[in-house]
This record gives sequence, structure tokens and C-alpha cells, in this order.
Amino acid sequence: RAAAPYLGHEPFVMYLGDNFIQGGIRRFVDAFAASSAAAHILLHEVPNPESFGVAVVEDGAVLRMVEKPAEPISNLALVGIYLFGPEIHAATEQITPSGRGELEITDAIQQLLDSGLQVVPHILDGWWIDTGKMEDMLDANRVVLHELVGRIDGVVGRDCTIQGNVVVEAGAVVERSNLRGPLIIGANTRVTNAYVGPFTAIGRDCEITESEIEHSIVMERTRIVQVPHRIEDSLIGRDVVIFQADGKPRAYKLMLGDHSQAGIL
Repeated sequence: RAAAPYLGHEPFVMYLGDNFIQGGIRRFVDAFAASSAAAHILLHEVPNPESFGVAVVEDGAVLRMVEKPAEPISNLALVGIYLFGPEIHAATEQITPSGRGELEITDAIQQLLDSGLQVVPHILDGWWIDTGKMEDMLDANRVVLHELVGRIDGVVGRDCTIQGNVVVEAGAVVERSNLRGPLIIGANTRVTNAYVGPFTAIGRDCEITESEIEHSIVMERTRIVQVPHRIEDSLIGRDVVIFQADGKPRAYKLMLGDHSQAGIL
């Protein structure tokens, strides 16, 4: 409702940001643009439909929508990617908050159906990952890197070892290091005397020096310098600095936000 004045009468894509699908959405956008339907929705078969909004589909048409059904009526879950025409605005005005106090997307789509408008389903045959937790992000990273085709556009020294599919983007420099793919090293990143292991994605403008890392995501402009133990299964944000501090006695010094989890070995 809040976005209706901005969207006006234009069709739009509503993409919930924690969804990750194989192949992107271009083909669905093109199909929607070529149709006269009020909405196109993306669906995926799931083993636990009671945890999702689901669609009942018959002969290629959506018959009805149910939010987290107590009794399974369909195993086709809403992926969280929707293509709407302007008709959705009138639909949202006609629904009321659910028991949890929210306006449900499933109710708005059901309102379209109740008004006699067409809702077209697309059942995904590739992977779909809901990246709501760190473990899900790492899983998505693993799936994407598994399909990686190696290429070296940056500089990799002769004193380096490369195994598997490795991408080194333009401007990146790798020296005296062991790279074991699948992995990607972003543009203008420098890796020196380090080990970068499988299923690791390092963003642009980073530094990895005298450290080891694998099965992790490192975002832009982060520095990892002289860390004495291997970093693994980690999600590291932008502009982070991780280093081995000088001095004794040695101790862990932490700054953790609310509801954080820190695993220390």
C-alpha cells in the first residue's frame, strides 16, 4: 500500500530480498510483459508446505492461495518473487490484516482470483534457496560457485598453486598463495602468502595476507591479515579488519550485537 503512489499504474516486480533462484528472473519478466494477466507468481515444490504460503494449481492455472496451511493442500510454495500489474493495488485495499497483524501477499493474490483476474504460475525446476540465515547464504554461495567456470583476468604469480575452477578478476594480484577452487577473488583484491580454499567468494578491493580461509564469503574492502588459524564457514561484511593483535596475555576481545552467535575453538 505504501508504495502505491510511487508505482502508479505501472507493472512491477516484487522481489523479497532473501530469495535466490537459479538463472535469474529475466524469462519471467518477459513472459509477464507479453501477457495480460494481473499477476505472475513463482512456485517451487517443497517437502514442508505448512511453513509457506502455497498455491493450488490445476491445468496451469492458479485456483486459490493459502498462507501456511495446517493441512497440506499443495506442495507448491510461493518463492517470494511476484510480478504484478496495477490491479494489485485495489486488491490490497480490500484485504485486512491476518492473525499476526500483517497484510499477507497470499491474501492479496487470492483477492485478484476472487475478482476474476488471471494469476499465472511458474513452477521452478532449478534450485531455490531462502537465504534467511547465515548458513543459507553459505549454501547459496556453494551452489553458485559449484557452477563456476574458471578464468584468470588478474595477475597470479608463478609461485602460486591453483586447483579446480578459480576466478581471479581484473586488477587482482595473487602472490605466493595456494588457491583451491571453486572460488572467486574480486577485482583489485590482493592475496599474499595465503590459502584460499573451496567455496570461498572474496569481494573487490580486499586484502588477504598470511591467512587461510575457506567456505566463506568476504565482502568488499575487507582486510584479513596474519590470522593464526584458518577461517571457515564465515560471512564477513564490508570494510572489516581481522588481524592478530600483538601482546600477551592473549585473549578474545569481542564486540557483538544483540542476538549474536560466536563460535570459538
